[in-house]
Amino acid sequence: MPVKMSRRARWAVPGTAVAVTAGVVAALQIPAAQASPDLPNKTPAQLLASLTSDSKVPPMTGTVVETTSLGLPQLPQAATSATSITSLLTGSHTVKVYYQDSSHFRLAVPQVASETDVIADGTKLWLWQSTSDSVTEFIPAADAAKQREQKIAAAAPVLTPQQAADQVLAKVGKTTLVSVQANVMVANDPAYQLVLAPKDQRSLIGKVVIAVDGKYGIPLRVQVFAKGAKSAAFQVSYTDLQFVAPDPSNFAFTPPHGAKVDVVKPGPGELGTMPGTAGGKTGTSGFGTYGTSWLTVASFPQSDLTKALDPAAAAQAAGTSAPGKQPDIYSANGNGVGVSSQELLNALLGTAKPVSGSWGSGTLVTTSLVSMLMTGGQVYVGAVTPDVLYAAVGHTK
Repeated sequence: MPVKMSRRARWAVPGTAVAVTAGVVAALQIPAAQASPDLPNKTPAQLLASLTSDSKVPPMTGTVVETTSLGLPQLPQAATSATSITSLLTGSHTVKVYYQDSSHFRLAVPQVASETDVIADGTKLWLWQSTSDSVTEFIPAADAAKQREQKIAAAAPVLTPQQAADQVLAKVGKTTLVSVQANVMVANDPAYQLVLAPKDQRSLIGKVVIAVDGKYGIPLRVQVFAKGAKSAAFQVSYTDLQFVAPDPSNFAFTPPHGAKVDVVKPGPGELGTMPGTAGGKTGTSGFGTYGTSWLTVASFPQSDLTKALDPAAAAQAAGTSAPGKQPDIYSANGNGVGVSSQELLNALLGTAKPVSGSWGSGTLVTTSLVSMLMTGGQVYVGAVTPDVLYAAVGHTK
């Protein structure tokens, strides 16, 4: 899928967090005894060049499975949005993909008693979250047709191998070692394996492996490995794929009766940027980034972390909770047992420790693939060693 999500639409997973949040690969890996599929030999450079551009991806339908294993403490089970931090940091998720072109597609994320859908109908993009009975309607500015198409694609959540690969490939350059591994079968399609590894030892990422379809050059699977790890901490992979055009009805959407609709109308060139980050240091919204490539650190207000755990629940509770009361997020098993955002935050911070230095003092959470620092009312997060986070304090732009 050649679509990317705007920072505005996915502020809950800023910067490189998307590239480093998700899964275990053992269940989907090809057994070692199985022979590699026979494909024409390609060098790393040829394989990079063969990756399909957005305009050349053929129509297709399929199923994507994304799994996560970051070594975090067990989080309370809750009926959260598929795009919330809680959802992205834990477990496994299935995405149904219907793709005609980069401005006509549908991504459906079914969950227990709920569903999240992203629909592009050619003129606008919709984000429907049944948990909160809310719809976000993105209407691009009246640019040229090609720019309009690109903006629609840019607003979609990162839920497919193509989207994940796009983010990783943006890092390829002098900071990256590129190689190939043995060919594999993914979703019954023979595929090459392109391996990208950061040169800088301050990155927590050991390597990223992208399985590339041998015929169309489409990423079929993306795996992110922490340093020294034998299994992936993040995987998003097609488990079923047919190169057939989906029914046009998949791209039609009308907000359900009674649903809250939030209309977003960015100006020319704005869709895909996070509010408050245009130029200079961190904007009034408190969002920003520090560093480049594999060492990118994202920052956002600490006050927003609780809302980020489940934006759907936060939106649903807005204006209805008593002052100071955390919104309830009801458990997915339907038993009515409330799990508050604060409980989720406490569980997430179960391994946190106090830290201090010339930059100040704060609380640090580390996993095999992600480091998170909370200090001075800001949260700093990246797939980097803690010293990179400390250097970012007060310097995000």
